[in-house]
Amino acid sequence: MILKKLNVKDRRVFEKFLGLNQHELSVYAWENILIWKGLYDIRWALLDKALCVFFIDKIGCFQYLTPLGKNINGGVLRKSFEVMDAFNKNKEISRIENIESKDIWLYRKIGYNCRIKSYDYLCNRLDLAQLPGNRFKSKRACCNYFVKNFSFEYQPFSLRYKKGCLSLYNLWMEQRKAQRNDFLYRGMLKDSQACLKEALDSFVDLDLTGRVVTINNEVRGFTFGYELNQETFCVLFEITDLTVKGLAQFIFREFSRELKNYKYINIMDDSGLKNLREVKHSYQPVQLVPSFTLARRYA
Repeated sequence: MILKKLNVKDRRVFEKFLGLNQHELSVYAWENILIWKGLYDIRWALLDKALCVFFIDKIGCFQYLTPLGKNINGGVLRKSFEVMDAFNKNKEISRIENIESKDIWLYRKIGYNCRIKSYDYLCNRLDLAQLPGNRFKSKRACCNYFVKNFSFEYQPFSLRYKKGCLSLYNLWMEQRKAQRNDFLYRGMLKDSQACLKEALDSFVDLDLTGRVVTINNEVRGFTFGYELNQETFCVLFEITDLTVKGLAQFIFREFSRELKNYKYINIMDDSGLKNLREVKHSYQPVQLVPSFTLARRYA
């Protein structure tokens, strides 16, 4: 079987299959697939008329999404695992990630294991835009401090800010490393850096909405996101200089205020990090959207 290497020209095919059903998990978007090219050799194929997306690196191969099609059955899954097994000496590595809860009944019925992997945090947009009541008192205070103490500009992203965003990420990464001496965490920071670079390099081929905050003509904060469905917008990146008090809360609030066409904002998962989990919970999510990993019963 010939697997096609992911190319920006494949966008129309991917969006066709992604649009066959409404999705709640943030990974089900062209924008959240292409950016991983910086870390993985991404291949795809149509198996029994279903789009299957494979991520390959030196460790092995896994499927990033559930097979995308109108009628998914056991035959599609068997062929998917045959593809992965051809790459994986250890067959237990073969798996399908980011299964949505609406699909697990079918996969379990067919005979596969589905275990919880993570949760996306889904927030009410109006809560993030207005920061009402005592629940958000500290967030409002941070925003007020930033507005009162800094002369800044908040404006749409354009490619002239690309270099500044990458430089800010480097600074932010060093600030984070200084706070936490953890090998796995530092690896995740590098992975995120590679995804950001791919997103900016491919910006014209992505439907990303971005905002930047500059202070003295230097980028000190930025955020990017994309539409997941008619009700939900996903925040993909939010990076700020940690020495600028209140900036993180301010840019998140302002971005949320602009997204008036959406009821919800998906702020992604917490990557298994306790501090990130606490921050995301502090924005009072209205729903935790589960993501499952599918594997064979013996695995």
